[in-house]
Amino acid sequence: MEATALEQRLREHPDDVAAWRAYADVLHELGDARGKLIEWEQRACMVGKAEREQLTSDIQTLSEEHQVSWDAELPSGVTVEARRHGFATKVAVEWSDEAPELIAAALRGRFVTALRIRTGDDPEGEEWGHEEEHWDENGPLMPPPIEAGGLANLDLGRLAALDLSYFRIGDPGAEALAAATGSGRIETLDLRYCAIGDSGLAALTASPHFAAVRRLHLQCNAVTAEGVRSLTGFPKLTELDLRYNHIGEDGVDALLAAPFIGSLKRLLLYRDDVSEAGVRKLAAAPQLPTTLRSYWRSV
Repeated sequence: MEATALEQRLREHPDDVAAWRAYADVLHELGDARGKLIEWEQRACMVGKAEREQLTSDIQTLSEEHQVSWDAELPSGVTVEARRHGFATKVAVEWSDEAPELIAAALRGRFVTALRIRTGDDPEGEEWGHEEEHWDENGPLMPPPIEAGGLANLDLGRLAALDLSYFRIGDPGAEALAAATGSGRIETLDLRYCAIGDSGLAALTASPHFAAVRRLHLQCNAVTAEGVRSLTGFPKLTELDLRYNHIGEDGVDALLAAPFIGSLKRLLLYRDDVSEAGVRKLAAAPQLPTTLRSYWRSV
């Protein structure tokens, strides 16, 4: 199989051990040390403790020697957040007017299938350190959304995961994102602290680019029961985080009517998000998998 066909195969099936082994042979022929890295990392999963420790040391030495040059294959301004066999798989780009062009270049990386878009302020700094500091009885206290209309210019076709956590795009940004180019491959969508409300969420759920989403993180947005009703546009959901959204009892009713409810493996909500009546409904709901229903009986 030619290198480009193998790369396409591995982008779509990153756990295909045989394809990685074949790709290692290609890299050997090209004199790329990542061929040896693939061999060693695969072998380390199959040998005893003593040999595994030696291989781990060799892998670390090889990676330290070459990682800077490997990462240099990506454009300046792109940060690598995750790697596999020395290749970048998740990258981060800081949002700016030039970001769409930079993101397009970054996504041409051979195995880049996950993207995080960051803002200039540190999303994990002191400003966002405590939930109670930006929450009142009416919902999350959102700072003004960041201008993110340029999201509509993105091509998300190669992505399996998109992380916009703490990027305060608001409903206009969510609507722009829904208009971006895509292929419907995204399975993980992280929208924590994005200042998104019901209309923004509805735009995303109506977009075919996000129809394959399985893991959705919506912690601390401005979603209500109306927004929960639009989640029917994500029929494949298995993990859902709705913490710090005041969805109330009506939101629970909408959630229990959703097509994915019986497939959920994780459902993150707090009592205050759904009300006492909502807790009782979740605890008694036959639609929920047994483990999740048991959890709500103990809340």
